Amino acid sequence: MREPLGHNSLVTEVLPAMQSVTPSTSFPPGTPFPPDAVSAALLARLAIRRGEHRGPTAGLAPGHVQANLAIVPADVAPAFERFCRANPVPCPLLAVSAPGDHRFAELGADLDLRTDFPRYRVYRDGLLAEEPEDLLSVWRDDLVAFAIGCSFSFEEALLAAGLPVRHIERGCNVPMYVTDRDCVAVPPFAGRMVVSMRPMTPVQAERAAAVTGRYAAVHGAPVHIGDPAALGIRDLSQPEFGDAVPLAPGEVPVFWACGVTPQVALAAARLPFAIAHSPGHMLVTDRLNAELEGASPSVAQLFR
Repeated sequence: MREPLGHNSLVTEVLPAMQSVTPSTSFPPGTPFPPDAVSAALLARLAIRRGEHRGPTAGLAPGHVQANLAIVPADVAPAFERFCRANPVPCPLLAVSAPGDHRFAELGADLDLRTDFPRYRVYRDGLLAEEPEDLLSVWRDDLVAFAIGCSFSFEEALLAAGLPVRHIERGCNVPMYVTDRDCVAVPPFAGRMVVSMRPMTPVQAERAAAVTGRYAAVHGAPVHIGDPAALGIRDLSQPEFGDAVPLAPGEVPVFWACGVTPQVALAAARLPFAIAHSPGHMLVTDRLNAELEGASPSVAQLFR
């Protein structure tokens, strides 16, 4: 079996070599995709599906929306959807599947949520049981999947504005922290908000807030800038998820709500069975970030 490619190898080798490939399936009726913008996202998914990329997805297929994942049995899916809608900043819904459907037709023409994330997490009775590279052996007909907005989507706009994105610079995962901020509970789902962090100078942070504020559908503006203790975070060098990144002299931590928040709620609910993505290992969709600019957190899912 071919060794998995690293993040930089996928960007510099696989995608450029395959830019002429076009999707083999047609777009779902009523949900047209920009025809000249699908290839990079599809190629990223194919590389992941083939096991050629197992790392974080930040920076892959620039311009394309990325999504977090949560999967629950159908009997608790309505409550989980209400939880997301009650907490639209950390849990903005992009799409919801029908029971047993392993596709998000609204998000991709050739997309299989069982294989197209680099890594998954399977929870049993609230505990992390395994981290498989696909869901083929555990998929069930009663499962409902939720695509949740991801801050990787607005990083294109940050970079275009000349703002630093440290984890992309270092080729690692974004650091994520569990805060002391409680989400609105919708039993059996409750828990504390997770945030991602990007170091910037105070002037850069102000600009970043203006840029990301235009993307409320993927977490929007920062929830906090500065002292991590204000969020109950004791040590920036010890993120609960992802990789720590250094702050340069004169920089402050800038925190955004994070789509890993639903995983905290899934664990707290102690469901017999639930699935999520591995933090930082997202679904690269055919949708464009430009479609999200100015959109509000969904009252109904954004892509129908």
